[in-house]
Amino acid sequence: MVIVIGGMIGLGKTTVAEMLSEKLGSQVFYESVDDNPILPLFYTASQEEIEAKRYPFLLQLYFLNSRFKTIKDALRHPNNIIDRSIYEDWYFAKRNRDLGRISDLEFQMYENLLNNMLEELGDLPKKAPDLMIYLKGSFETVLKRIQLRGRSYELDESLITYYKFLWESYDDWVMHHYSASKVVTIDMDQYDVRNEADRVQVLKLITDALHS
Repeated sequence: MVIVIGGMIGLGKTTVAEMLSEKLGSQVFYESVDDNPILPLFYTASQEEIEAKRYPFLLQLYFLNSRFKTIKDALRHPNNIIDRSIYEDWYFAKRNRDLGRISDLEFQMYENLLNNMLEELGDLPKKAPDLMIYLKGSFETVLKRIQLRGRSYELDESLITYYKFLWESYDDWVMHHYSASKVVTIDMDQYDVRNEADRVQVLKLITDALHS
């Protein structure tokens, strides 16, 4: 069983992945964040620096490369959990294209590379995940959880507009663009996985879905 965890920044993907790992005895493949040299630059650069140094495009290539390696490794083994996957990577690239942070030509290059990578997955014994767990929530909940997480480069007030832009179309991506597996949606307005009782409830929702 290969499970991917998706959803907006701050809603608890890593915590849910670790909960599932402990329950199912699975390995977690984490999103490359803390060791990512471009991410802090992406969040803190001025608009002039972004345009000159193309940090959004470089960041997407960095994530695409790391997520391609992750999903290849995960699909070679029977039980794994992925903290955000290559499928979701496209959504971030597209939204940055929509903002003008990634040019149309850069996005075309990105999509061509992504499509080639996805074709390569067809040669693996297991070709796609079995389930995606989509964590959704109100924008107020997203902001609150980002603030509680406390990564300094994520807390600048100027980023609020960017976060809202990402948040606005997430449901549309899940409903109309993601097709690799079955999806289970969990409303994180109702659950805070820092609390033991909520962790139990979230795990029950997921395990019920796995057994259905």
